[in-house]
Amino acid sequence: MSKLRDILEEEFDISLSHNRVNEILNEMRAEDMFSMRAIPNRNIFEYYLFQVAFHYSNFDENWERCYKKLLDDPHVMLFCSADDYHEWQFVAQFASPEQSEEWRHEFVKEYGDFIAQVDKTAFPTVHKFETAAAVFDDLLRDMGGEEYLGEVDQQTGEQEDTDRVSVNQ
Repeated sequence: MSKLRDILEEEFDISLSHNRVNEILNEMRAEDMFSMRAIPNRNIFEYYLFQVAFHYSNFDENWERCYKKLLDDPHVMLFCSADDYHEWQFVAQFASPEQSEEWRHEFVKEYGDFIAQVDKTAFPTVHKFETAAAVFDDLLRDMGGEEYLGEVDQQTGEQEDTDRVSVNQ
């Protein structure tokens, strides 16, 4: 909070205590103005791609429970449908390979009647885990924000290649 307080003071001449900055942020979060997410250093976890194929004969009575389990599971970072034999795919994070295998074993044990196949691919090294700021510029451009982007481009034209939003800060 003190870092944010310093930025407010230096750049906007707004003087607040770090406690007051914290109170304001908590009030804004309570009013659903934004949400805060913890984004861990990518080196703490092991990452895996899981691909799930179904036994369609058991689909109707099992898909919803399994779907909700994956949505609510704290290990699952990204969960999507795919146009493939493996119709559900998700990226999950675990503290160790052993933990991922135990999770997979329990998952198959619980949903085995529904699942025809679960493939798992480990990502031993994550080379890039970030979103480039240019992605947001494209989004703004598509939404008609060219005027804003022109101003930002002029202000940031002299910056080095630091226009990335890293989840590893």
